[in-house]
Amino acid sequence: MVAHSGLITVMTRAARKAAPRLRRDFGEVEQLQVSRKGPADFVSMADKRAEQTIVEELRNARPDWGMLLEEGGEVEGNPDKPRWIVDPLDGTTNFLHGIPHFSISIAVEEKKPGGGTEITQGLVYQPLTDESFWAEKGRGAWLQDARLRVSARRDLSETIIGTGIPHCGRGDAPKWAKIYAAVGPQVSGVRRFGSAALDLAWVAAGRMDGFWEDDLDPWDTAAGVLLVKEAGGFVTDYRGADRSFDRREYVAASGAIHSKLQKLVAGALR
Repeated sequence: MVAHSGLITVMTRAARKAAPRLRRDFGEVEQLQVSRKGPADFVSMADKRAEQTIVEELRNARPDWGMLLEEGGEVEGNPDKPRWIVDPLDGTTNFLHGIPHFSISIAVEEKKPGGGTEITQGLVYQPLTDESFWAEKGRGAWLQDARLRVSARRDLSETIIGTGIPHCGRGDAPKWAKIYAAVGPQVSGVRRFGSAALDLAWVAAGRMDGFWEDDLDPWDTAAGVLLVKEAGGFVTDYRGADRSFDRREYVAASGAIHSKLQKLVAGALR
């Protein structure tokens, strides 16, 4: 077993506790009660139940920590303590259509001594495959007990790049199309899987060589960004600056690929 902090144990326990119900609900996806939350942005009872389970587990372990939740919004905690960032079901649309690709994402955000915050622990858990991608700042990224490294490919033409395509009524489709027109011809393939948290975990695992997407919330990306960085990769905004969370823009890849991918993205938007 790889040694990790108690926080990773807490996060893993919370995700695993929510997983059986999600798996069961996924098996009965046609019977799910679904409420519309906005154009093409569905939320299911499964999502809410998973969040409830995770919140209970995390609160038992750290009662005074605040939380930033996809469904429940911001929950105040002791301002001097870290806070949890939780997405109980990243890939809701996949889930509702019976597509077996979704994840639970949990991260820890801590205040930095000089001001600002940073993500120090992250977990992306795939309930159907029982894959647990986790990372701790300064201690690497892991899939279960196997160390993760970003892909070693150096030639853009050999890479597979992940993205998210803006869907009806949300996001900037023309902007995405410009970036795709610049990136698509330069790479081996572009993939859209529908769970940003898993996309970033897959970049950390070397399954994809890079990823770009914008209009993402912190709960979609907090754990995944740490995974990529701890696996030896880079994550920036579209301009190449370290302001992904502020600008809600993400370019993630290995060092050799990142600068090339970022230049293509930035060039497309000039």
